[in-house]
Amino acid sequence: MFLKTTIKAIGPDVGDLVENGVLILFAEGAPPELAEVSVLHKVDEIGAAPKPGDKIMIGKLAATITAIGPAAWKKVLDIGHVVINFNDAKSAERPGEICATSLAPRDIMANLVAGQIISIS
Repeated sequence: MFLKTTIKAIGPDVGDLVENGVLILFAEGAPPELAEVSVLHKVDEIGAAPKPGDKIMIGKLAATITAIGPAAWKKVLDIGHVVINFNDAKSAERPGEICATSLAPRDIMANLVAGQIISIS
C-alpha cells in the first residue's frame, strides 16, 4: 500500500476540474482558496512512491497510474497534496502530478463522498 486516505470534504469547485479529468487531493487544513478546488482528506497509511502500473482506487472505482512526476510523491509526503490527471498520459507534464487511465467524470464524482477511501497500491 502506497497510500490509504479517507475523504473528509469535497470542495464546491471539484466537479469543474473533474469534468476535465483533474482531481486535486489536499490534506485537511488546506488554505480556503485551495480547499475550494480540492478533495480534503486524512492520510491513514503512506509508504514508498508508486510507479506506472500501480492502481488508484476511489472506493470501488479503479484507474491505473500511467506516469508520475518527479516531485509528486514528495508533495504527498510533505503536505498531503497531489494532482491526479485521468488523461492516459505516458509522461507527466508537471513535476507534481500523477497521470492515470481515463475515467468518466460522472463515475469519479459519484465516488467522491465523505468517508470514502482513496488508495494507491
